[in-house]
Amino acid sequence: MNKDLVSRNRPAFDELHPKIYGAAVGLVAWFALMAWVLFDRSSDISLLLAFVSLLFLVAAGIPWILSRVWRRQVSDEPHLQQPSLHDWEAGDFKVWGATLHGTDAAIDVLLPLMAVSFGLTAIGIVFVIVRAAALS
Repeated sequence: MNKDLVSRNRPAFDELHPKIYGAAVGLVAWFALMAWVLFDRSSDISLLLAFVSLLFLVAAGIPWILSRVWRRQVSDEPHLQQPSLHDWEAGDFKVWGATLHGTDAAIDVLLPLMAVSFGLTAIGIVFVIVRAAALS
C-alpha cells in the first residue's frame, strides 16, 4: 500500500534547466565584477585580476561551447520542447543512481557560487570601509 498522500508521478530530467546555467554564469560574472570594483586599488593587483577574469571566462566558455557543439550534433533528432523553469523545479533531477527534487538540485548547484560571490562582495565592502577609515 502506498503511504504517500500525493502522487509521486513527477517527470525526471537528466540535465539542468538553461536558466540555472544562466544564473551560474551571472554569479561568476558578479564575482569577477566585484573583484575588479572592490579590490583594484593598486597597480600590482591588476595583472592578477586579469588572470582571474580570464580563468572565469574559460571556465564559463568551455562548457558553453561544448553544449553548442552537442546541440548541433543532436539537432537531427526531434527535440522535445524545453520545460518551463517551474515545471523543471517541480520534477525530479537524475543524479548518478538517485533522484533529487528539482529545487534541491538547483540549490545544490547555485549555493556554492552564491556563497563565494556574495562573500567576496561582503569582504570587499568591509575592505573599502576599513581602508577609508584608515586614510581619515
